[in-house]
Amino acid sequence: MKAAVLQAFKQPLVWQEVDTPVPGPDEVLVQVMACGIDGTDLKLLDGFGYTPALPFVIGHEVAGVVAEVGEGVTGFEPGERVIVYNFTTCGDCLPCRTYREQICVNMGGVLGAKDRHGGYAEYLSIPARQLVRVSERVAWQDSAVCCDAGMTGFHAVDRAGLRVGESVLIIGVGGVGSMAVQLAKAAGARVLAVEQSEAKADWARRLGADEVLYAEGTDIPAAVRERTDGLGVDCVIDIVGLTETMGAGINALRNGGRLVVVGYTPDFYPIEGKYLAQNELAIIGTRAGRKQDLIDVSRLMAEGKIRSIVTRTFPMEEANEALAVLRTGDILGRIVLLTPAGRQAMDD
Repeated sequence: MKAAVLQAFKQPLVWQEVDTPVPGPDEVLVQVMACGIDGTDLKLLDGFGYTPALPFVIGHEVAGVVAEVGEGVTGFEPGERVIVYNFTTCGDCLPCRTYREQICVNMGGVLGAKDRHGGYAEYLSIPARQLVRVSERVAWQDSAVCCDAGMTGFHAVDRAGLRVGESVLIIGVGGVGSMAVQLAKAAGARVLAVEQSEAKADWARRLGADEVLYAEGTDIPAAVRERTDGLGVDCVIDIVGLTETMGAGINALRNGGRLVVVGYTPDFYPIEGKYLAQNELAIIGTRAGRKQDLIDVSRLMAEGKIRSIVTRTFPMEEANEALAVLRTGDILGRIVLLTPAGRQAMDD
């Protein structure tokens, strides 16, 4: 098979011939049809966050077809359409036993990021318990983005605990933010969004944002309070995770409000303890999502309750070109790579 291989950090991927993986006991070989790309991939290329042993195949938003099942696998057959849950978890620790497996303390691997080659390839091998069936009604590229953008946005909105009639400020309407806007709106919230350009502001409105604020030249907390009778929003979901967005989010909250932090960066967040305590603010971290979140968001996609956020596709052989476009920050929604088999399936 061929794969786009990370041979060295801060260097282009190499599209090359590699061995096709052989599924071990309880594993499944998946023929990849589509794989989304996002900021985590850029961090991996730059050697920030996860630093896998090289050479390595990145890619964690994977949709494909079961090609072969290993010994002991039941419940899956060749030919079934599937998407892949990112985390290989132990199933025994407290988080796993309380349905918070994405923070497993004995994490065995993260697809396309740590100890498990990912989806920038024609095939991958994965434990069968990480697979989720998907409907043929959903295009391959839309199924793929459920695995991160969809799951992460769903989990962030769930962690936010949004209720009908509440207001939420979503900072950053990229891939995850595009899902979060739709899901927050579906939860019955009034959605304000922050973006940097007219094109991205228009995109956020099309996804359901009630109002969009421009990041540049705008006092975000003041603008939010003008639109909420001076009170601030009930919740902020910060997809970006920078010092300045954290500060803007905290100051845009009403008394008793909650800040949900999705984006992870090297930044530290200076917060005045008195302000935090006396206004009873809550800061909530959120990491990716649970397998059940993936199941739920893929179901919503199949039911047509979430619109596609994929605005560009590239052949997987052109992964470097796609990543360069992503790095500009100008892309709307999500970019997805299609394998030769994925492109053929779309043409059929």
